[in-house]
Amino acid sequence: METVMRKLLCILALALLSGPAWSERIKDLAHLAGVRSNQLVGYGLVVGLNGSGDQTSQTPFTIQSLNNMLQQFGIVLPPGVKPQLKNVAAVAIHATLPAFAKVGQTIDVTVSSIGNAKSLRGGTLLLSPLKGADGRVYAMAQGDLLVSGLNASGSDGSSITVNIPSVGTIPNGATVERVVNNPFSNGDFITFNLNRSDFTTANRLAMAINETVGPGVAHSIDAVSIRVSAPRDPSQRVAFASLVENIEVDPGETAARVVVNSRTGTVVIGANVKILPAAVSHGSLVVTITENQQVSQPGAFARRGQTAITQQSDVDVGVKGNHTFLLHKNVTLQDIVDGINRVGATPADIVAILQALKQAGSLRAELMVI
Repeated sequence: METVMRKLLCILALALLSGPAWSERIKDLAHLAGVRSNQLVGYGLVVGLNGSGDQTSQTPFTIQSLNNMLQQFGIVLPPGVKPQLKNVAAVAIHATLPAFAKVGQTIDVTVSSIGNAKSLRGGTLLLSPLKGADGRVYAMAQGDLLVSGLNASGSDGSSITVNIPSVGTIPNGATVERVVNNPFSNGDFITFNLNRSDFTTANRLAMAINETVGPGVAHSIDAVSIRVSAPRDPSQRVAFASLVENIEVDPGETAARVVVNSRTGTVVIGANVKILPAAVSHGSLVVTITENQQVSQPGAFARRGQTAITQQSDVDVGVKGNHTFLLHKNVTLQDIVDGINRVGATPADIVAILQALKQAGSLRAELMVI
């Protein structure tokens, strides 16, 4: 076993020293299948608030939750009694359970008010279970809240709010109680999934693994997944995964793509974008309406004449800034930018020009409007 470990470490060192400067590590291009985080959610009560809790007359679930908690401690309120509380708030709790989290480890939690509490500042979260999507409890949360928001009000009704006082965090506020199984230690293979699907990158990644570890070790399944044969022993599998994820690969070039944000007018043009010959005309129709007031006065010897004001409208229609430029074959990114800037186009005009080029079949790129 020690001999195998030494070989793996030597191969890892050679891979790190021999990788080209323009390449990227596999860990930056892909991730291990099944190694992922999981979301947890829960419900609880925050107590100890300084009169900024839920208004129980409008949030009956807060009273119901408090009654259920008191019953667990043997305290039963008389029928028909509704306590008027101002220092309790019903909250939703959520956290992220990282991959390979073990029982006893702690994770951060975020607590958010779901009632009408004005602020959670100074509150304490009581013991609350956090459940996963399968309904099982994976962690227990409890602790004092850290709230960055502030809410203050005066007797005349004026108030000021800084940040969000109804949301707080508890660093290391939850303790993991259950382990999430993952397929990393099972089977004869581990699978790397590319962050962005690409057949060229998947093929190069499999070839790089085979060149570093040995022929036939890796096989690309599709444009995303690469299956790699791995040792069964857990300690050797960890060292093997470390070796593979640090191998450097020259990824394939991305597809020609133009991304347009229709809300902000932002346009991002990829480096491989080219267009066929086309003539682009850019101009704006300008309509100008001018109102002139004409004053009409009666004659010098008129007896019943009165001064009158009349409106005279002048309408002018024309085209302002009409330009035409020619785009030749195999135009580069720089040529496109220079040509569009030459006509003084605004972001909205650039979007219209690119859409028209795409519809005309001259734009050799994928046009994405978000």
